[in-house]
Amino acid sequence: MPWVRVQPGGDFRVGGDFRVVQLTPPGSACSVQIGTGLTDAAPGSARTTCLAVTDIEAARRELAERGVDVSAIRHKSPIDDWKGGWQAGVDPQRPDYASLAGFADPDGNTWVLQEIGFRPPGTATRPG
Repeated sequence: MPWVRVQPGGDFRVGGDFRVVQLTPPGSACSVQIGTGLTDAAPGSARTTCLAVTDIEAARRELAERGVDVSAIRHKSPIDDWKGGWQAGVDPQRPDYASLAGFADPDGNTWVLQEIGFRPPGTATRPG
């Protein structure tokens, strides 16, 4: 995926019961580690781990093309009323934190894609 990569040397195994894979978005100082033997938490117990993406439509499309069962994109309505409902699709104004989509990994952990810092293709600045 263009929005995440395995760090060089970021797939490390020790024996058959410990493996860590470190994934880092390009240009980010933050990584996500997945693997076996990292925690005593039950598989599938991690909920709503957030992955910030700059283009939620592209990220969702790529996940779906790779066979991930990812939800439709939705946005809060209105954005400043967090107790309000959801509307289908990307927020038309593309504000940070407004548009979301979700999926579960093979262990049942749930993940949320959240759009932050959208820039229309071919532009250097945000819309509006």
